Amino acid sequence: MADADGEAIYAASCANCHGLDGTGLAPSLVAFEEELPDFSDCDFAAREPDADWIAVAHEGGPVRGFSEMMPAFRGALTEEQLGRVMGYIRTLCTDQNWPRGELNLPRALLTEKAYPEDEWVVEVGVDLESEGSAMGAYVYEQRFGPRSQIEVVIPYGWRRGGGDEDNHDDHDDAHSTEGASHGIGDLVLAVKHSLYHDLGAGTIVSLMGEVILPTGDQDAGLGAPGTEVEAFLSLGQILPSDAFLQAQAGAAVPLYDGAASEGFGRILVGRTWTEGKWGRAWSPMLEVQAKRDLEGGGGTRIDLVPQVQFSLNTRQHVLANVGLLIPTGAEAGERPPLRLLAYLLLDWFDGGFFEGW
Repeated sequence: MADADGEAIYAASCANCHGLDGTGLAPSLVAFEEELPDFSDCDFAAREPDADWIAVAHEGGPVRGFSEMMPAFRGALTEEQLGRVMGYIRTLCTDQNWPRGELNLPRALLTEKAYPEDEWVVEVGVDLESEGSAMGAYVYEQRFGPRSQIEVVIPYGWRRGGGDEDNHDDHDDAHSTEGASHGIGDLVLAVKHSLYHDLGAGTIVSLMGEVILPTGDQDAGLGAPGTEVEAFLSLGQILPSDAFLQAQAGAAVPLYDGAASEGFGRILVGRTWTEGKWGRAWSPMLEVQAKRDLEGGGGTRIDLVPQVQFSLNTRQHVLANVGLLIPTGAEAGERPPLRLLAYLLLDWFDGGFFEGW
C-alpha cells in the first residue's frame, strides 16, 4: 500500500462507501443517513480544494463539521498517500471548464474576486468621523455553468441630516426622522464570467459587468438620479507560502447628465494561517483602492484598507471580515471620512448557516 498509486489506494480504502466510479453507494447499502457525495459531479468536486478533502479523510468528518460516519484514516494512510488518492479522484471530473476550489481566494472588502461563487453576504460600512452615517447591503451570488455567476446587491442606508420631510410623501422607499434618513439604495444586477483559469499557474481571470439602477432616494442621499453601468476585470493569483494577490480594474459610466465617468483599480495582498494543522483560518490582507474621474481631470483618490477575514465555524463556510477604509492624500476636512467595514458571509453551497458549527 505504501507504494501503491492513488487509484489502488482508493479502491482498497474508499470504494466500499464511495464506489469504484466515485458516485457513492446508496445510503441503504452503507447504513448511512447522509447521501454520499458524487466525486464525478464537477459542480461538487471542482469547488473543493484538496486540502479540505485531505483534512476530512485524515481526521474524519467532524474536523469540518460533517458526519462521524466519515472515519479518520490517520492511522492507516499518510497525508502523502491521501494526496495520491486526491490525484486519482480529480480524474473522475472530466470537464476541465470548472475552476478548482484552490482558486477561490479569501473575499476582500472591496475587490471583487475572480472566482464564481454561491454565497450570500451581509455588508456594512460606518463613517467614524462624521455623524455616524452607515450603508449596508445584502449580496446574493449564484453560479450557473462551469464559469459564470449572477449577483444581486440590495443596499440599505442611514444618513444623518440627509432627509427632507417635505418630500417624504414623494419617496416611499426612504424615511426621515429628525434629520436622519434611511431606506433602500440603488439596486445592483451583475454577471461574472471566468475567462481563464489555470491551477498549475495559480491564476484565475474574470470579466464582470453590472447595472446600477436608481432605486434609492436621491434627496435622502441614498441613490443616484439615473442608471450607471460598470465593467471590470478581476485577477486572482496564488503565491508561495499560502499567500495570494487579487486585483480589479475597470470603469463606471453614468447614463445620465451631470456625472463623470470614473476609472478605478484595486489590489490586495494577503496570507492565510490556520489554527494548528486543520483549524480555523485567518487571512489578514492589505487592500489599496484608487479612483479617478475620467472626464474632469481631477486627482487620483487613494484608500488603504487593512482587514482580516476569519472563519466562524468548523466547516469554515461561515466567514467574517473586518477592516478600516483609510483615505489618504488630503486634509481631514477635504477627504472622505474614515470608515469601519465588515461583512458576514455564508457559502451556502456547503450547507446552511447553522450547519457545521
